[in-house]
Amino acid sequence: MGRRDYKTGSVYQRASDGRWLGTIEAGYTPTGGRRRITVTGKTEAIVKRKLRDKRLQVERDGLPSTGTRFTVKRWADDWLEARRTEVRAKPWATDASAVRRWIVPTIGHRQLEQLTPADVRAVTNAQRKAGLSSSTRHRTHITLTAMLKAAMIDGHQVPARVLLVKAPEQSDNPRDAMPVADIEAVMAVAVEMLPHWSRWLVQVLYGQRPAEVLGFTWPCIDFENKLLSVEWQLQSLPYVDPKDKARGFVVKDGMRVRHLTGAWHLTPPKTRKGFRVLPMLPIVEAALLQWREVAPESPHELVWPTTTGRPANEKHDLTEWHALQATAGVGHPDGRPWDIYEARHGFATRLMEEKVDQRIIEDLMGHSSIITSRGYMHVDRALALEALEQTNRALMGPTV
Repeated sequence: MGRRDYKTGSVYQRASDGRWLGTIEAGYTPTGGRRRITVTGKTEAIVKRKLRDKRLQVERDGLPSTGTRFTVKRWADDWLEARRTEVRAKPWATDASAVRRWIVPTIGHRQLEQLTPADVRAVTNAQRKAGLSSSTRHRTHITLTAMLKAAMIDGHQVPARVLLVKAPEQSDNPRDAMPVADIEAVMAVAVEMLPHWSRWLVQVLYGQRPAEVLGFTWPCIDFENKLLSVEWQLQSLPYVDPKDKARGFVVKDGMRVRHLTGAWHLTPPKTRKGFRVLPMLPIVEAALLQWREVAPESPHELVWPTTTGRPANEKHDLTEWHALQATAGVGHPDGRPWDIYEARHGFATRLMEEKVDQRIIEDLMGHSSIITSRGYMHVDRALALEALEQTNRALMGPTV
């Protein structure tokens, strides 16, 4: 008998009873030994056909089970543990919530190798019945798919067809751009009522993410060169185990973080593109110098801490933003308050309406893929300052 091609398996006839046997390689066992699938038949042709079918099955559904049958729950626990050092805290927390609140309660008892497309749809249906948004259902589907793909890579036999289930459609993002008139009204109230109104001034004039504003430290503000460095964002990181806080926090491997107090940390901007240096508008410089004279002392050098010097809670921050709108008598046309990110969208819209160069827009918003160093950012400082003054001229008056 001639030598069979590599990976097609081997076929031979057993001398004891004349039956034909075939084997095909199927990866390795947990202890490192080779795993083989064996088939038998009355004739050589039957065995060859069975081998071909097994080979196609492995290619379609992944490697056979390692011998230990994993349920979805058991694999989910392992996956979350490994993933906490691979992604940032917020994505991990989102995945963990989807797994623990929906995936495990719905299909956690199912064995990986027995999953069907109906199981995947069952998770989506459970969320739909609970009234969750289409974006939440979509994100949970993405989490489940990623978890099952990781199981296949790890050698578990997950039927490939479950990965072909289409993700739920997402509805359009309801966020709009907050108009200049409403921003102007809110800032007039802030100047009148809040000693720390500069916090909201920086928010609306620069269109930053709220966590970036709350993460400002005084060393990031260069009054001499009139620059604002966006180096940090304020985040509350989840504990690895809330019942055993000594295990620390969920932090992506290699990510630089600065612990403040409790769960509060300073973390880098959302992406490397988010690090940027912004020119300081004269009105912002005046407001910050005024605020520095009366700001609460913060052991962490935060620019806008609470009255006791602790990091500002993002929920309280959002409550204050809504209260300012209520006092100013403004809000979204549908009756709800404007979201803080809609002020950021408004900033981007104003930049585009003023026909600011796209690269300058990306630099100011922290979305540029070409900004990698503080030195490069200084090249366009004058252009960025001109763009900021041009875009915000309608908002400069009420806050002087």
